[in-house]
Amino acid sequence: MSSSSCLAPSSWGSDCGSFWTRRASWSSCRSPPWCTVEESSTVLKIASYILIGVGGLSMLMGFLGCLGAIYEIRCLLGLYFTCLLLILIGQVAAGVLIYFQKDLLNKEMSNIVTQILSNYPGKNSTTEQAWDYIQRTMECCGWSGHMDWHGNAVVVNSSQLLFPCSCQNVSLVEGNSPSDSGFCEAQSLDWPVYNRGCNSSVESWLFANVGVILGVCLGVAVIELLGMILSIGLCKSIHTEDYTKVPKY
Repeated sequence: MSSSSCLAPSSWGSDCGSFWTRRASWSSCRSPPWCTVEESSTVLKIASYILIGVGGLSMLMGFLGCLGAIYEIRCLLGLYFTCLLLILIGQVAAGVLIYFQKDLLNKEMSNIVTQILSNYPGKNSTTEQAWDYIQRTMECCGWSGHMDWHGNAVVVNSSQLLFPCSCQNVSLVEGNSPSDSGFCEAQSLDWPVYNRGCNSSVESWLFANVGVILGVCLGVAVIELLGMILSIGLCKSIHTEDYTKVPKY
């Protein structure tokens, strides 16, 4: 066996035996990479459907609130107030849960990203394009670092030195600009990629924009509170006719 048939990053070992043993162990896994990617994709789809459902409910709630205000229907105004209160409570509970469970959220996110990278490029093109965009714009590679890509099936099985093009550090490469997606061929075992993981890049972005994020959340909460105050005030101002005072003939 020639040395060119076992080209792989140096972290895997230079001997062919360890390389092919590692490949055999991956091929015998009970849970193939594409299965785990489908599971992570299902989680993302469920989360998207929940957000779509909440958005649709908010639109319906606003429509009912407008009808209640125009036609002075106390029942619809009370329903509008109740829905706004439930949404506000849900937002506060979600914020508290995210704050206290951020370590668990980070771990779950790491598992999802690792599963996506293991089967890249695969069928879930939308998710992969989004991840390529994150790596390219935030100048990062992998979730914890570029080592996360060393479990990718294409990189492992290829006889060439491949690395993700969206990770490519332009300052380390001469010539034409890199591709936006897919794999590029490296000239040596040291990949010309960003050493920083996207985990730290996302955290840095959140810390840099924490004022804007808190401002938007506070603004939404104030608008919801104003809607609740106006709806309950209008509901109380609507008088029902007292038919007991109508003279009897």
